[in-house]
Amino acid sequence: QVQLVESGGGLVQAGGSLRLSCAASGRILSTNCVAWFRQPPGKEREFVAATAWIGDRTEYADSVKGRFTISSDAAAGTTYLQMNSLRPEDTAVYYCAAKMGLQIYRPASAYNYWGQGTQVTVSS
Repeated sequence: QVQLVESGGGLVQAGGSLRLSCAASGRILSTNCVAWFRQPPGKEREFVAATAWIGDRTEYADSVKGRFTISSDAAAGTTYLQMNSLRPEDTAVYYCAAKMGLQIYRPASAYNYWGQGTQVTVSS
């Protein structure tokens, strides 16, 4: 089993920045890719960004490209999401997810493990 714990959410003004962290524990070597998803109020969960534990492969949703950066520290078992130039439409619960296999996929159904989520609220 793999446990994921998110932190770093909060309230920020539009244009501000936040950094989310996702700490993995357990059999983390059984997973190869980690992703961030978000669920805005009243909407479906959506893909934000993903990366592999090893290597520099990353993918981003078009809505965050150029503003968000995903990175990972495999030795520490931690993945980060640096969010800059935040907008009110970025308001959501942000979830960390992990999957086995090297391929990065966007559908939430591809991910085996999920954290509890952390709230990000961007005020205008």
